[in-house]
Amino acid sequence: MPLRLPLPAATLLALLPLFSADRATAADLVVAPETVTETKAVFGEVRSRDTVLARSRISGTIGDIGVEEGSAVMAGQPIATVVDNKLLLQRDAAEAQIKVFTSQLDNARTDLDRAQQLLQKGAAPQSRVDQAQTQVDVYTNQLAAAVAQRAVVEQQLAEGKVLAPASGRVLSVPVTKGSVVMAGDEIVKVAGGGYFLRLSLPERHAATIHEGDAVQVGTRVLSADASNAPATLKTGRIVKVYPEIGGGQVLADVEVDGLGDYFVGERTLVWIPIGTRRIIAVPAAAVTTRHGLDYVRIANGNAAIEVAVIPGEPLNGGRIEILSGLAAGDQVIVP
Repeated sequence: MPLRLPLPAATLLALLPLFSADRATAADLVVAPETVTETKAVFGEVRSRDTVLARSRISGTIGDIGVEEGSAVMAGQPIATVVDNKLLLQRDAAEAQIKVFTSQLDNARTDLDRAQQLLQKGAAPQSRVDQAQTQVDVYTNQLAAAVAQRAVVEQQLAEGKVLAPASGRVLSVPVTKGSVVMAGDEIVKVAGGGYFLRLSLPERHAATIHEGDAVQVGTRVLSADASNAPATLKTGRIVKVYPEIGGGQVLADVEVDGLGDYFVGERTLVWIPIGTRRIIAVPAAAVTTRHGLDYVRIANGNAAIEVAVIPGEPLNGGRIEILSGLAAGDQVIVP
C-alpha cells in the first residue's frame, strides 16, 4: 500500500528542489539600505511671464481686427485699426491752411523785394521795407504752425494702428469690428515672455523645497494607470519659492521646456521632492509570486531558503522596493 503524505508535507517535498537548487546558476546580492528621494504629486498651472494689453491710442471705431484668440503675434505687429473720420477732416483743413499761408508768404516776399528795390532808388521809406519784412516773418511762422498741425493729425492717424506690445499668443479679444473705443481701452490681451508652471503646495512642504531642485513634469491631459506609475515625464527646475504663505499654501515657480503648446491656465501633474527615506530594494527577478504571496530566496549557510516579503513601488533600473521581510546584510539569490 503506497504511503500517502498529508498535503502540507507533500507541498514541502515539492519545494525541496527549490531550496537545494544548484546555486552555480545564481548570484548573491547583499542587501544594503539606500537613500531615495521622496516625491509628491501636485498640480502645476501654466502661466505666462507677462500678460500685457494692447490698448487703443486714440478714440474712434474699430475698422478691422487681424487676430483672434490663440493667434501668435510678434512685438510691433499691427493687430487692429481704430478709425476716426474727424482726423481726416482735420488733416484736410491743415493742408488747406498750408496752401493759404504758402500763397500769402509768396505775396509777402514779392512785396518785400519791391520795397527793397524802391528803397534803393530812394522812392520808398525804410519803414515800408520793415513792414514787408514783418509780413514775411508772420506768414512764415503761420505756415510752420500749419505744417506742424498737419504732422500732429498724421501722427494721430498713424496711432490708429494697434500694435502688439510683446511677442506671444493672443488670450482674448474683447472687441469686434465696428466697436466704439476710447483712448486707453483694451483691444487685445497678449501672453508673452514664455510660459512657466505655478505650483501651490501645502505649507508643511515649505521647508523641504528649494530653488534649483529638479522636478518631474507630466504630459498634457495626464492620467495615472492602474499601477499608479507616472507616464513619460519631463524634467524641470524650481526657480522661485515665494516667501509668503497664504491660506495654508506656499507658491513656487517651475521652469520646463516644451510648454509652448500648452493653454494658459492648463494644469498638469508635477512630482516635487519633499524629503528622503531609507529603503531596501532588490531586482524584480528575485521576487517570485505563488498563491498570491511574494517570496525572495536568501542564502542560509550552504542552503537557500525562501522568505515571504511585501513588495512596494517599482523603482528605476528594474528594481522593486521591499517593505517587509528582508533586513540589511541578507544575501538575496538572484536567478
